[in-house]
Formats: sequence, structure tokens, C-alpha cells
Amino acid sequence: MAFLQDPPQLPHPYRSDRSLLALVDRVLPTDRRAAIDADLDALGDYAQMAWQRVSSTTRRKPVLTQWDAWGQRVDRIELTTAWQEGPQLTTRHAMLATGHGDSEHARLEEFARVYLYHLASEFYTCPLAMTDGAATAIKASGNRELIERALPHFLSRDASTFWLSGQWMTENAGGSDVGNTETTARQDVSGQWRLYGRKWFSSAVVGEAALALARPEGAGTGTAALALFYVETMDGERRKPELLIDRLKDKLGTHELPTAEIHLDGLPAWPLGELAHGVRQVAPMLNVTRTWNAICAIASMARAISLARDYATRRQAFGRPLIEQPLHAQTLADMQAEFEGAFALAFEVAHLLGRVEHGAAAPHEAALLRLLTPLAKLWTGKLAVKLCSEALECFGGAGYIEDTGLPQLLRDAQVYAIWEGTTNVLSLDSLRALAGDTLAALRTASTAWLENNDNMHAASAIRQTLDAAARWLDQHAATRDALEAGARGVAITLARSAAAALLARQAIWSNRQGDPRPAAALQRFVGHGLDRLVTPDADNTALLLG
Repeated sequence: MAFLQDPPQLPHPYRSDRSLLALVDRVLPTDRRAAIDADLDALGDYAQMAWQRVSSTTRRKPVLTQWDAWGQRVDRIELTTAWQEGPQLTTRHAMLATGHGDSEHARLEEFARVYLYHLASEFYTCPLAMTDGAATAIKASGNRELIERALPHFLSRDASTFWLSGQWMTENAGGSDVGNTETTARQDVSGQWRLYGRKWFSSAVVGEAALALARPEGAGTGTAALALFYVETMDGERRKPELLIDRLKDKLGTHELPTAEIHLDGLPAWPLGELAHGVRQVAPMLNVTRTWNAICAIASMARAISLARDYATRRQAFGRPLIEQPLHAQTLADMQAEFEGAFALAFEVAHLLGRVEHGAAAPHEAALLRLLTPLAKLWTGKLAVKLCSEALECFGGAGYIEDTGLPQLLRDAQVYAIWEGTTNVLSLDSLRALAGDTLAALRTASTAWLENNDNMHAASAIRQTLDAAARWLDQHAATRDALEAGARGVAITLARSAAAALLARQAIWSNRQGDPRPAAALQRFVGHGLDRLVTPDADNTALLLG
């Protein structure tokens, strides 16, 4: 019989993930560690089942049916199996309810679940992120009526009462510059606010609610005049007639996720707070959704590396398995080290978020969260694309074949660098954060993370790189254009430095447990370099773009 290659098998995503196991063992108190184990194990089981299902069935996109057979406008969306299972999985494992629990560890416990569920969910985690962010923004608004109306649904542990919330910000004019928002809010004769306009990129259009930016009728121009509104989308089983779905987006990746262009034609709405400064009211949501983005990015990296490593033990080439080929082994080890740095940073942000929300953070940690959130999001988003691309190469031609399920890893990874702010948008956000005392906060935290570290080379490299970043910022402080031109280099430099210091902390703990692998990851990660600072040359830029 002719030779047939064994496909990669997915190791159990929880039981085989030493980074996640070490994290929850190190951070969580014994009782909370024991309580979370069953959920994480079950989500790992589901992830394995979902991978097998993907490998044996034809993937399909959601289907929009705008009219029924009798001419009634229905805007019905047929979802994939994983999306149909989403409400049950979410509520059974208290995915969102956990994150809003009463412990400083609540966010860490939530995002451990998210990390395991994400790939299996077929990006059902996108509307979950929006729902989590909406719950956070509504709580921050202090609007008691909306808190009592919406939060019991958003945080429900019962699928029959669970609601998803969308985030409707983007219009035809573009993404981050929302000052050109054309959606208007008007009051009818009864005083009810209603929204009119077109949203060009609407997440979670299948959800039961959403937060939307709109300009109150008679308000001025610009961003400050926008207000943030809460809307509900359903009348029982039917979509409200004031919400029309124009079409579903045909995207590079995230095919199973129904992203839509919609028209609002008098949809009832309720302001979260004052009828202005809506973007400011969105801010509490951004810390949450950007953290979701970073955790989902590292989940994609973990999946890509796990499959590539398994395949390397099965694929024979030139007389021995790929895992024994020196260059292939070197490539996999490089990928693993980068992933472990990204994992450490993303989950530190998750833990910090919970500590800050529950008043358990040290004085410098609120400033640290303000800086690390955009840094983690932008760096993990770029790294996910790089590592998923590298992983596809590890399979040779099979990595390019659709029905292996592998190309989807790369297609989907591209979204992390775009959602919730592109790399450049987040780099500029990081610059704004650095205008305060956040660099000092990062230095304080890094000193603590490096305590008792015995890798003097790594510690020295981290300190020297932070010093270099501080000098760069001082050097260009008076020239805004130079600051902005170099913002990406500064952001990635600080992200890599923070990740290295966090890897050192993990290595110290793991060495005590008899596991030298995090120390090896630290050594290799630092060996890849931390400094990505660039000296802007405006004349050179102008010539190249001329």
C-alpha cells in the first residue's frame, strides 16, 4: 500500500498546556484552583471534539435570509453548529459570570476559560467579548435601570435567559475616527430616544442587545458631541422591524462569525449617561475587549504550535521524524519561546484587570494596566499572524490545503491586529499612556518580577532596554511627529521587555517546582532581542512615499 501521512492530532488543550497549568497553580488560592479545574477540563474536552468535527465536516458560513417565502422581512441568520452551542457552553461554564465575580482572581479565571474555548467556539468569543465589555460599561455608567435590566441577561448562567450584546460604532467613514458618526438619535413624541442611520461593521448582530454611538439631534459636530446608547434588537422571537440587516460581510477569516452592515430606522434606545462624551463612556469597555483580543490571539498561537509539534513527531523525512531534524526543532523552539512571552503578558493583563476592578491592586498597578493593555493587544495581534504563518510552513504543502483545517488558523489570526484598534492606533494609545507615570510603573513592576532571578543576562537586558526606551522618549519628547513615527517601535520594545520580566518571574517559580523549561524560554526569548526602537527619518520616509 502507498504511504499515507498521519494528520496532526490535537493534544488535550488543558491537560497538555504546561503554561496554563503553571499559571493557575502559581496564582490561584488552593480552593479556587480546585474549583476551576472541572470547567477547564471540560472546555479542553470540547476543544478536542470541535477539532475532530472540523476535520471531518465541510466548514460553512452563516446564511442570511432577508425575506420569508410569503414576502415578510425576517433577516434570519442560520448559524454554524458551534455558534448554536455557544449559549449552552457559555452559561454552563459561567464564562462571563465568572469575570464579574467578587474576587480579584475573577478575571484570571474567566480568561483561562476563554483561552481554552476560543478556537472551538469558531469566534463566538467575539460577541462574548462585546457582551463582557457592555456589562462593564453599563456598570461603570451607574445607570441603575440599565444595570437591573441588562446585566442579569448578560451574566446569566441559564442559556434560556442569556443575551449577547453587540458593539455598533463603525460607520462608512471608517473605524477609529468616530467623530464623523452620522447615526442620529431623536426623541419621539413620548420622549423615547430612537436611532437612525447606518452601521457599516456591526458585531454580534445575532445578539439581543447592543451599545451604539449616535449624535443626539441638535448636538454639535465632532467626537465630544456623541452619546452612547443601549438598544435591544428582538421582539420575542422576531427581530425588531426598525433594525434591518443589509448584508453579511465576506471576510478574509472568521467566516463563521456573522458580521453585518445594518440600517437603524427608529430603533428604540436608552442613553447610558449624559448625552455627550459617548466615546469616554466606551473606555471601560476597551480594557475588557482588548484583553479578550490578546487572550484569543495567544489561544491561536497555542493551537498552531500544538498541532505543529504533534505533526513533527509523526512526519518522517530523510530517515527520521521532523522533531529530530535540528533546524525544524530550532524553529519550533523559537516559536514556543515567543508564545510563552506573549502568554505571560496577556495573562498578566487579565490578572491586573481583576485586581484593579476589585481594589486589590498596588498603587502603581492601575497605571500599569493602562499601559500594558494596549501593549499586549498590539504585540500579541502581530505575533499571532507570524506564528500561525510559521506553523503552516511546518506542514509543508498540507498547511496550504483548506480541508486540513490549517489555513484557517492564519486567516483568522489576521483579525487580532485589526479588531479593537490596529497596531498603529494602539501604539499611539500607548504613547498617550506614557504621558503619565506609567513607565515608572512598569519599572517598579519589572523590578518585582525579577526579584530572586538568577539569569543575570536576562535581567540586565531588560533593564538596559527599559533605559533605552526612556532615553528615546526623552530625546523625541519635543517633536510630536518623531514620537508618533517611532511609536510602534517603542510599544513593541516595552511589550517585549515586560514579557521577558514576566517570563523571569515564571521561571523562578517553575524552577522551584523542578521544571526548567520556562527558564529556557526566557533565555531564548531574550536572545531574540527586546529592543525594537527606531530613529525616525522624515526625509527618508517622504522620499519613499513620493
